[in-house]
Amino acid sequence: MMSLFNNNHSRAEKVTVISPRRRWQLLDLNELKGYRDLFFFMVWRDIKVLYAQTVLGFSWAILQPLIQIIIFSVIFGRVAKVTTDGIPYILFSTAAVIPWNYISQAVSQSSQSLIAGQNMLGKIYFPRLLFPVTPVLARLVDFSISLVLIFVVMIYFRVAPTWNMLFLPLFILMMVMISAASGLWLSSLAIRFRDVKHAMPFVIRMMIYTAPIVYSAGNMSHQNRLIYSINPLVAVIEGFRGCILGTPLPWTYILPGIASAIVITVCSLIYFNRTERVFADVI
Repeated sequence: MMSLFNNNHSRAEKVTVISPRRRWQLLDLNELKGYRDLFFFMVWRDIKVLYAQTVLGFSWAILQPLIQIIIFSVIFGRVAKVTTDGIPYILFSTAAVIPWNYISQAVSQSSQSLIAGQNMLGKIYFPRLLFPVTPVLARLVDFSISLVLIFVVMIYFRVAPTWNMLFLPLFILMMVMISAASGLWLSSLAIRFRDVKHAMPFVIRMMIYTAPIVYSAGNMSHQNRLIYSINPLVAVIEGFRGCILGTPLPWTYILPGIASAIVITVCSLIYFNRTERVFADVI
């Protein structure tokens, strides 16, 4: 009687085996759609804890870029007297600092997202892609608030919007895509090499000089412009300036930047998918 009970009990048990995808797939949209509620919860959680228990709260979204703009305007605008093609340096730097501030913060948090969520990695399954993408989307709240600075500066210098503003969503999409791609790559590396955590502050400080944030891309020589334009940050910063200031959009910088952003995104997805299966073991 006991053996019959055990046989029936074993037949009633259902075992679910989660195995890696056998077919090559860059991005499983159906799987992400199935976990959209969890994705929304993770993004909302990051937004709520962003400035939890702070006195100024979301005011930091304006104060942080504002302090950078003031420092850059004093050091590079007044002391170094960097040429800006006749544009007031405050206006010149504001159009670059806002997207750069978003990219630097989103990449820094995304690079450590898998390490921060290591307690969940080995316990339950859900798309690991959610970890690095969550801070990238959560930081859009900060970015939206900091846009107030751009409008205030535009009003102060009497800069009227032009038709270039229609291209602004393209550069916002590039900004998010670059941040997500960098986060995927760096978070995968951080699982194996914890040096990424210590290297990120240094890398972020160096990256600010690889893009025309404190200087104009027009200062670059013609011989080096093609190589320089491969950096997708150049396309984002110059695109933002063109949209906000109404100056002609420098497509010679933008088009190569768009191409390199797509290549970086595809390569980061491939690398993330290849390393995803060993996350729980390595961590």
